[in-house]
Amino acid sequence: MTEVVISDEKTDLDIVKIHHFLSTQSSWAKGIPLDTVSRSISHSICIGPYADNQQVGFCRIITDQATFANLVDVIVWPEYRGHGIAAKLMAAVLQHPSVADVRRFTLATSDAHGLYDKYGFTALSKPETFMEIYRPDVYDT
Repeated sequence: MTEVVISDEKTDLDIVKIHHFLSTQSSWAKGIPLDTVSRSISHSICIGPYADNQQVGFCRIITDQATFANLVDVIVWPEYRGHGIAAKLMAAVLQHPSVADVRRFTLATSDAHGLYDKYGFTALSKPETFMEIYRPDVYDT
């Protein structure tokens, strides 16, 4: 594989490809509408890795760029896994100026704790203080 280039330029993103993965292959956004993906991208910091001028992954940071950030939709397309792209993507996330000074940076994962541990993410220090409204069936039609 050639060199991987990381960019936060939204105009480079293949929104159709991102939507396809999220809506058909992810465990967290099955059935998500294209319009919802488009809106989520427009209101987030988005980072994409590229090889041979092709997008090979994606992630979003939801942040106020001052106090809080939440990392979501971290993807490396299956055919590009095992080449260190997730590590490059995470390094770019942590170096992004939008999260440089945030006090709390969160994420949720069901199966990639080992990856995120390497970048300083830990289990919630006070899980009893967190609450949520969770609607897992919101995209069901």
